[in-house]
Amino acid sequence: MPLYDRILVPTDGSSEGELAVCHALDLAAVHGASVRAIYVVDTARYAGMPMETTWEGVGDLLYDDAEAALETVRELAADRNVDVETAVVEGSPSREIITHAEETGCDLVVMGTHGRGGIDRLLLGSVAEKVVRGSSVPVLTVRIGDGEEPPSAAESASAGETSAAGTDVESSVSDATETG
Repeated sequence: MPLYDRILVPTDGSSEGELAVCHALDLAAVHGASVRAIYVVDTARYAGMPMETTWEGVGDLLYDDAEAALETVRELAADRNVDVETAVVEGSPSREIITHAEETGCDLVVMGTHGRGGIDRLLLGSVAEKVVRGSSVPVLTVRIGDGEEPPSAAESASAGETSAAGTDVESSVSDATETG
């Protein structure tokens, strides 16, 4: 019986965030799982905009970004022969990720974290930290933003079953399963 059947991966469309997407897709390939990719349009961030600013114009741009990010996930999934469903949702990113994971029956959330600390974390907060603390679904965080470029789909495919850290995904997963 596979360890994971349905993996949720939130994406922000950044090249750094692609590391987490690739990790989720590689895990899905090993476990025969499907992936649910979501892009959260952070409506709370734009709530304080002046009334003369047209939400439609901003909304259109945000939804264009969302579709581009999800198209990248679909392409990466196709390269790995992994089934993927995508969705664009609105709201607070951490709250929407938690809700989506629980309501769609996901058994793992894979998401990137910038590894911020100190005053940056205090001022900016961390979506990943809020998800880890608030989710009833297990969360796997992938450290991103260390200056490394995510592997292209061709590089990932030619590397075989190798994760972003350069370890064999299948043996890493079996080691983690055996040790609890």
